[in-house]
Amino acid sequence: MDDNFFAYLQQLELIAFFSGYPLIYAATLVLTGNQQLKKNFISTVPSLLPIGYALVGTLFLGYQLKKLYPDYSLDNIQLTFIQPWLVIWGILSMLFYIPALSKRRVLSLIHSLAFLFLLLRDFFFQFSSSSADKSMMSNTMKMYIDSLILNTGTIIIAALLYFLFKKYKARLKA
Repeated sequence: MDDNFFAYLQQLELIAFFSGYPLIYAATLVLTGNQQLKKNFISTVPSLLPIGYALVGTLFLGYQLKKLYPDYSLDNIQLTFIQPWLVIWGILSMLFYIPALSKRRVLSLIHSLAFLFLLLRDFFFQFSSSSADKSMMSNTMKMYIDSLILNTGTIIIAALLYFLFKKYKARLKA
C-alpha cells in the first residue's frame, strides 16, 4: 500500500463510494431472481442498478468538486488528487446514465470491481503484514459499510424515482 497518508485517505474515499456496489448488485439479483419472469415493480429493480451506480458517481463528483472549492486550478487539482486515474475511473461511473450502457448492467459491476480490488488489497496487506494496524483495518471496514449503505440508498432512490415517473406518465395518458 502507498505510504502516503493522503493517498490512503483518497483510497478510503473511493472505497466509501464504490466498493459496496458488487455486494449490493449480487444481493439484488439474488433477491429478485425469481421475480425476473414476472412483470412487476420488483422485477425492474435489477435494471435500475446501473442508474443507482451512476448516482453514486454523481455524488462522488460533487464531493470532489466540494474538496477543490474555491480553487479549481490545475495546480490544485494535481495536489488534491494523488491517484488521479482512480478518481477519473470513479467519475466515469456517471456514463451509466447513458441508456445504451445502463442496459448492460454487468458493465457497471465490472467497473466497480476496480474499487473492490482496493478493499481486497487492503485486507491482503493487513493480513500478510507482521505489523497489522487495526485502526487502518477498522477505517477500511467502516468505509465499506458506508459504501453498502450509500449504494443501497441510491438504488432505493432510483427505484422510487422510476416508480414516481411511471405513475406520472400513466396519469398523463389517462
